[in-house]
Amino acid sequence: MNLVIDIGNTLIKYAVFENGTIIFDQGSESNIFLSKIKELFEQYPKIDHALISSVGPLEKKERDIVSLFCKVHVLSSESKIPFKNSYATPNTLGMDRIALAAAAFYQNPRKNTLVIDAGTCITYDMINDSGEYVGGAISPGIRMRYKALHNQTAKLPLLQLEDILDFIGNSTQTSMHSGVVNGALQELDGVISQYRTRFQDLTVILTGGDSHFFAKRLKNTIFANSKFLLEGLNYLLEYNKR
Repeated sequence: MNLVIDIGNTLIKYAVFENGTIIFDQGSESNIFLSKIKELFEQYPKIDHALISSVGPLEKKERDIVSLFCKVHVLSSESKIPFKNSYATPNTLGMDRIALAAAAFYQNPRKNTLVIDAGTCITYDMINDSGEYVGGAISPGIRMRYKALHNQTAKLPLLQLEDILDFIGNSTQTSMHSGVVNGALQELDGVISQYRTRFQDLTVILTGGDSHFFAKRLKNTIFANSKFLLEGLNYLLEYNKR
């Protein structure tokens, strides 16, 4: 069994894999990391390998805790990857984006694949039909846009994600919702259309915490998979076991 741990900007996500299939996944706050790890190994004592991925610096104690129970690989720019990385600054490429590219490489082999991760940030990552990672884009996520409107103005309130009834807002709050939600939707559809003009037979995978919200509202055809990042981390763990 494998355990993958994704330490993100807001939550830590855990997933247990058996023969390549997710049999458990859950998220938690960072302050219960130790108790969560103990609980997982009590529930799944056959876990023998783990991979830890972090968007920020990984504290040594987190690796040490997991290594008490099994072999641990910390995902880094030094880790082995199955695809060709043509990013100009590979050492700065986020671990989450590497995992998404790995999932695209394995699940849609030798095909043009754009992966969109709609979370704290909205990231775009492109693997072409030669198995080459060519790059993408990073944009503010939905909640980051709401926070920016509130934090960088004097009077605009802090709002939570809400669907829009009309793209024309008739109050301050509905105008903000329209600007954030409609703006993000137009961005996503526009970026997908841009990629489709350059890459033939493009497959678009949408993942991340806000993927289900966007999936039914986009004009472009996409495939939603909320577990795509976790699956990519498991592929990388298997690849680095060798």
